[in-house]
Amino acid sequence: MDSLQYLRDEIDSIDKQMSELFCRRMNAVKQVAMYKKENGIPVTDVAREASVIEKNSRYIDNSEILGFYKEWISDTMSLSKRYQQSLLKCNIVAYQGVEGAFSHIVLCRLFPQSSAKAFATWEDVFSAVENKTASYGVLPFENSQVGDVAEVLDLCFAHSCYICGMVDLPVKQNLLCVKGATIADIKEVYSHPQAISQCTRFLKSLGISAVPMENTAVSAKFVAEAADKSKAAIASERTAELYGLSVVASDINTSRTNTTRFIVIGAEPSTEGDRFSMLITVDHVPGSLARVIQEIARMGYNMESIKSRPLPDNLFEYYFYIELVGNLTENAERELRENLSAICRSVRILGRYNKKHIED
Repeated sequence: MDSLQYLRDEIDSIDKQMSELFCRRMNAVKQVAMYKKENGIPVTDVAREASVIEKNSRYIDNSEILGFYKEWISDTMSLSKRYQQSLLKCNIVAYQGVEGAFSHIVLCRLFPQSSAKAFATWEDVFSAVENKTASYGVLPFENSQVGDVAEVLDLCFAHSCYICGMVDLPVKQNLLCVKGATIADIKEVYSHPQAISQCTRFLKSLGISAVPMENTAVSAKFVAEAADKSKAAIASERTAELYGLSVVASDINTSRTNTTRFIVIGAEPSTEGDRFSMLITVDHVPGSLARVIQEIARMGYNMESIKSRPLPDNLFEYYFYIELVGNLTENAERELRENLSAICRSVRILGRYNKKHIED
């Protein structure tokens, strides 16, 4: 037997043992879920998760694989939480729009075992998570071509939810029509304002007017139900299949690298991730923001993004969203809060998370 086959057999044997242990673990998780239900205890226990990672990491004496082990145990606990949520019938993930929306596409990729629930507005998604009628929510946050989804950022400021995940999805917009229609038939195009902005060059080349709607998939559904050759929607190929429409022009976005970033929000903070976001306000005096940036640099965090938005009820004052790369442990968070609180009017950690990249 060659050495590769021997190693593969060894891995197969280990995998069999791990599958048996996995079943034992999930059975214990089920009992935990029942106990939590009976005693009104929430599924997420941030302190417990951090303790498990710290305790179990001591069993690993190989520094080369320690980081991989921590990632593995974190993923295992995430699966356990999702299993508990499914047992407790709280495995609902919220999104805005209708089936086929880009948010729905991302949701299905991230939460294949959960039930997707559509809401009319982004604020409804935040409220569902806040009220715990949904475990998580998936929302568009930023586009590489047209920038922020400002309303979602403002909702992050207004609601007590956390960012638990961040996902980049390359987006290819397409022009969809009812069967038998051609570009020459089209008089009006419907889509979300961001999608329309992403396809400005194409729309100008045709001289077609664009009508904003609340969602790309809603637009496709509207065109399908209208059964009018003069109407078209901008949406994904998957949405075309879903609503029985034809793609009369594909990949019509202006930028060839058009990518939309989505966030996953939850009612509780995540304990895992190599980056984090925060919201701050500072006194409206010279140098206040510069001092914040200097302190962030001094503490060794890489600031990837900073955005400003009008501060509600404060004329021409702003709050700031800051995204940082770095491991925010419990002690590090405490130190960061203490240091920034001496400079800022308010400091709120919006969430710790990993950033992923998925393909449609």
